Amino acid sequence: LQTRLQAGQGYGNTFNCVLTVYRNESLTGFFKGMSFPLASIGIYSSVVFGVFSSTQRFLSRLRHGDAAAAPSLADMALASVVAGVISVGIGTPVELVKIRLQMQTQPYSKANVKLNSTVPGSPVYRGPIHCLRTILQKEGIAGVYRGNVAMLLRDVPGYCAYFIPYAMFCDWITPDGSISPNPFSIWVAGGGAGAVSWAVSTPMDVVKSRLMADGVYLKQYKGILDCMLQSYQKEGLKVFCRGLMVNTLRGFPSSAAMFLGYELSLKAMKRCQTETNP
Repeated sequence: LQTRLQAGQGYGNTFNCVLTVYRNESLTGFFKGMSFPLASIGIYSSVVFGVFSSTQRFLSRLRHGDAAAAPSLADMALASVVAGVISVGIGTPVELVKIRLQMQTQPYSKANVKLNSTVPGSPVYRGPIHCLRTILQKEGIAGVYRGNVAMLLRDVPGYCAYFIPYAMFCDWITPDGSISPNPFSIWVAGGGAGAVSWAVSTPMDVVKSRLMADGVYLKQYKGILDCMLQSYQKEGLKVFCRGLMVNTLRGFPSSAAMFLGYELSLKAMKRCQTETNP
């Protein structure tokens, strides 16, 4: 839904988008492009959380001489920036393939846009591997990383608004006297951080989605600034809020589960390490 609302045409609001996708593509339409992100989400998340934690520990050791020292706000912000930059290298091809697969049934009605040889609305890619191979053959490595600047501008502030609010929410929710937050506090804090992060990231997420979708049937945008200008001229400032509700509603449960799994896994590994090396 997020991609259709941000880069598609004729879907209107979220409810109308749901009905349109269901009428035209049945239930399978809601799962298009899912296999590639599903196969890579474990690697992507482990890299992001690993880079953030490692950078944070490095900064704590550098500043305070102790990797376990409580990080400052500046340390968390810098660690979030590093995690955001690294995530783009892994996440851009995955996002591109997902969006291309989701948008290949999108009809285009503009007569003044130069279309590719494929008829709009007909399938271009047979699956994620075929999609990636086709992009590589036609556009090269640069094509695989199309929209990477927009994704960088989305993820760097997005991860700052992800990890920092999580730490703050944990502090607020955790009862006084507790050494560490309980699972419920982690779940709520993680969900809240996810919602905040997506609210901050949505404007640039719209630009990223449009740049990556651009190329299935047509080439409409020359770059990130051209995409922003064209989108603003046609739809006004509201265009940069497309998919905001879907993003924030999705961001809460997914981030809550992510942080809960991360924190519980860390605790389990530390407990196992303590039992092995008392």
